[in-house]
Amino acid sequence: MQSPSGSPSEAERPVIVWFRDDLRLCDNPALHAAASTGQRVLAVFIHDDVTPTIRKRGAAARWWLHHSLARLQAALDGQLLLLSGAAEPALLALATKTQASAVYWNRRYGQGERAVDASIKDKLKSDGVNARSFNGALLNEPWEVKSKVGTPMKVFTPYWRAARDRGEPPAPLPAPAALLCADWPEGLGIDLAALKLLPTQPDWSGEMQQVWQPGEEGARANLAAFLEGAIKNYGDNRNRPDRVSTSRLSPHLRFGEISPRQVWHATRSAFASGQAPAKEYDGEKFLTEIGWREFSYHLLYQFPQLANANFQRKFDAFPWSDDDKALRAWQRGMTGYPIVDAGMRQLWRTGWMHNRVRMVVGSFLVKHLLLDWRKGEDWFWDTLVDADPASNAASWQWVAGSGADAAPYFRIFAPVLQGEKFDPDGAYVRKYVPEIAKLPNKFLHAPWKAPHPELARAGITLGLTYPHPIVVHEEARVRALAAFKSISADAG
Repeated sequence: MQSPSGSPSEAERPVIVWFRDDLRLCDNPALHAAASTGQRVLAVFIHDDVTPTIRKRGAAARWWLHHSLARLQAALDGQLLLLSGAAEPALLALATKTQASAVYWNRRYGQGERAVDASIKDKLKSDGVNARSFNGALLNEPWEVKSKVGTPMKVFTPYWRAARDRGEPPAPLPAPAALLCADWPEGLGIDLAALKLLPTQPDWSGEMQQVWQPGEEGARANLAAFLEGAIKNYGDNRNRPDRVSTSRLSPHLRFGEISPRQVWHATRSAFASGQAPAKEYDGEKFLTEIGWREFSYHLLYQFPQLANANFQRKFDAFPWSDDDKALRAWQRGMTGYPIVDAGMRQLWRTGWMHNRVRMVVGSFLVKHLLLDWRKGEDWFWDTLVDADPASNAASWQWVAGSGADAAPYFRIFAPVLQGEKFDPDGAYVRKYVPEIAKLPNKFLHAPWKAPHPELARAGITLGLTYPHPIVVHEEARVRALAAFKSISADAG
């Protein structure tokens, strides 16, 4: 029914749901609240690649986003409006054109994103439009977990203890049973292809398409497979890149195709049914990994420059090297250290890397090559499908020693020992570094130690078919410790 003035009644005005990093229907608080109004819902995604305070997605994440949006469009029977440009004017204009009664969204936590969201909320409310935001990404908001004296926390163990003391997170919300979608003005919106998210000239995503199933359905399938299999030996196997040993849920969580509450309660249900073991080094260890993601967002919220400034300011004086040749060798997986090269090639081919190997390659960049951790963070941002604004930065600062609750700088991963311990049969290295695959296990993680006849039998010519090590581990370790000692002395 229209009002006497001819304008639509409150019930006829749509509620806009602004999708961002929450590309799912289940446990989506903003969507659930909008559907609960009984009004028509206008779902919109705005690809904002122009707002200067918001970091652009990397190439691998853009690939994932394309396919995730395609799945969400299908789940909404095509009723997902796609826009491109600066989010603030686009959303405000949409609210005006559709005479929306409300705009709902799930919160983001980067400083630039929060500033945009706050500005939009203020302007909508001043125009008489109800604007509401929800927690759809975390178990606890970053400001909710505090020390006993009410301050933000900088060490993981007490943080996680305090978070657990808050009790179990709420149960996930169901997908709306019925969703009455609103039409948008004719001529508004663009096709998904017009966002130009996919790689061309060349298309390097071939193996990624084989490995991943972006979207909500793929996320649920990954979680189910993990709870039926790998979680049973998670504590022992999670450091083994040669095995199916982890959940591989990180890209699904990054794009909000599944929520941490869904993961948490599904895991708890698996405990209760006996499907998965709850002992410390299996089920509980997995839940602690969700805690690390929470802690990363806690850090990002209190230290917005997490991706480009040292959390520990003494590292501002660190004598970083400037070696582009070494950086390129690391990026291409041509360092001469097989476990490092396997990880970097897995990253390039699949958009993902096993977490243990992430620590090894990160330590190698920062401590063996003395290259600034920000160069590694930036490369991961561009090549990871799960490039997350909190976890990516916090993890790089952790491995560099410059972050909160960081690994001490003098903890330097020895790549040969790491390979021998966590890829003892060489399956991981042989898969991603096939040119040395014929070496026996004894020499696989240190090809330069193999006798010439052994190299010849394996078809290897060091320096030609596979590189010599670009640094000597023992020398690099001494150099790294000296560099750290120099800033420790200055800080003292």
